[in-house]
Formats: sequence, C-alpha cells, structure tokens
Amino acid sequence: MDEAWYRVGMVVALFLGAWEGPIAIIFRVFTDKGPNPLVAANYLAGPWCYVVAGAAAVIAFGVIAFLETRRTRALAHQDDREAEAR
Repeated sequence: MDEAWYRVGMVVALFLGAWEGPIAIIFRVFTDKGPNPLVAANYLAGPWCYVVAGAAAVIAFGVIAFLETRRTRALAHQDDREAEAR
C-alpha cells in the first residue's frame, strides 16, 4: 500500500475518533440537540454515552498508531527495494 493511503486512513480515523468521541460529548453536554447518526454515542443513556465516546476516541488513536507504524515499515521496505535496484 502506498504511503498516501496510510495517511488517508489516519485522517479518516482521526476525524471519526474526534467526532464520535469528544464532539459527541460536547453535543450531549452543551446542546439541546437529540441524538443522530453522526453522534451515535448519544443514543445511549446516562454514563454509557461518555464511556462509548471515550472508547471511540481511544480506538481511533490506536488505529492511528497502528497505521503510522505500518506506514514507516512500508517506507523502509520501499527504501530497501530502491537501494537494491541501484
């Protein structure tokens, strides 16, 4: 996979993690809007919505860390192939 695809995956994971995590909590605490599919954690009652929103953020950052390590491995592998070609 190309480096750009890893970066796209990291941006998507960051966006979804931030949106379903802290932004869902902000919508829940500071607005009167009801739950909708964009902030799915707000469909849950009471403290569970905060737990799920926090877990979504932690999972997203885990995915970002995984993609970053895979991206650096892919770059190292690409550098090795270019060095062999010379």
